[in-house]
Amino acid sequence: MALDRPNDLNAFWMPFTANRQFKKAPRMFVAAEGMHYTTAEGRQVLDGTAGLWCCNAGHKRPRITEAIQKQAAELDYAPAFQMGHPLAFDLANKLVDMAPDGMAHAFYTNSGSESVETALKIAIAYHRARGEGSRTRLIGRERGYHGVNFGGISVGGIVNNRRMFGSLLTGVDHLPHTHLPENAWTRGQPEHGAHLADELERIVALHGAETVAAVIVEPMAGSTGVLLPPKGYLEKLREICTKHGILLIFDEVITGFGRLGSSFAAEHFDVQPDMITLAKGLTNGVIPMGAVLATSDIHDAFMQGPEHVIELFHGYTYSGNPIASAAGLATLETYREEGLFERAAELAPYWEEALHSLKGTRHVIDIRNMGLIGAVELEPIAGQPTKRAFQAFLDCYEKGVLIRTTGDIIALSPPLIIEKAHIDQIVDTLREVLDALE
Repeated sequence: MALDRPNDLNAFWMPFTANRQFKKAPRMFVAAEGMHYTTAEGRQVLDGTAGLWCCNAGHKRPRITEAIQKQAAELDYAPAFQMGHPLAFDLANKLVDMAPDGMAHAFYTNSGSESVETALKIAIAYHRARGEGSRTRLIGRERGYHGVNFGGISVGGIVNNRRMFGSLLTGVDHLPHTHLPENAWTRGQPEHGAHLADELERIVALHGAETVAAVIVEPMAGSTGVLLPPKGYLEKLREICTKHGILLIFDEVITGFGRLGSSFAAEHFDVQPDMITLAKGLTNGVIPMGAVLATSDIHDAFMQGPEHVIELFHGYTYSGNPIASAAGLATLETYREEGLFERAAELAPYWEEALHSLKGTRHVIDIRNMGLIGAVELEPIAGQPTKRAFQAFLDCYEKGVLIRTTGDIIALSPPLIIEKAHIDQIVDTLREVLDALE
């Protein structure tokens, strides 16, 4: 695609990017198909990260492309306030049908960050609607990532996402993270750490259960470096939340739609939350869309009073956008038709063996995995955290493989259409790059 000023990179202030470094040596993608991106120089780069954890069905999928084109020509936009269009309702029904038992309603957003904000607001409003307006406290977790809006970074626990933005939400506490040294080299769920859920009892005792609205956790923490829940940990959180009347929110923006070999992590771990936040894989990353799934108990608490009165004063101009809804429907059909969730489960053992074959490779101090997701943790350079992993990212890109780094951790989450040969390429490239790194 021709650009008027293709070499003028100054105007775009890029997110989560070392802008000065990038603009000195840009890495530009101009096309994508299947498992690969095409660079501006015409090189093929294997996508080891499903874009940003979102292109679960791979790139340039015909069904999704055609659905967007058809919908844009038919109904480009319809307001979601006091009006509707059929696709939004159809998609909501399909999401509820594939969700864990108990999830009965979908509220649309436009991103994972907005899904988190929505779930937090619904939680507080739910308690108020039930006459428990003192329940306003929110509990997140250290190293948790819940997007970049004020609610999300308040309950989140990644310091660099918080430190520059002044006062955040008050009335927020954090559980300890579950990344314990004794769980190094874990394959699947770690054995140690379920007791860390008991910290929730301490927080409740400190503030009083009557002040706590919700606990939000990623069932498997992705963006912080793939931290897996210890065996029994999520079950304990559920038990404690139920005991004290606290809502449990699973942030499944990353784990939803097949990443762990099932529709949702709640299904994979067999733990029932009260709300689930979604985005990313909902539309295969093609167009922005998110959602919050909620139980009937939560939804019905708002359905009181005169029928002509708005029940929840919250929403977005683009909630349930027609084109995004079409993309979502086509994405879910692609997953179903190609059996991609089942495919992820079948490939998981091969993925696990390939990743753990990097044990003993230079600089590698830990490896962990679950489903089609994995992390290779590197020993940081003394006094220069993140530098070694960032260099590995650059070197892998030059060798035709896209990886993602967070701190000194290499995070991998390929599209679910990946072949064993692609897995071999990712791992072999990583081994070559790491062996050459200082």
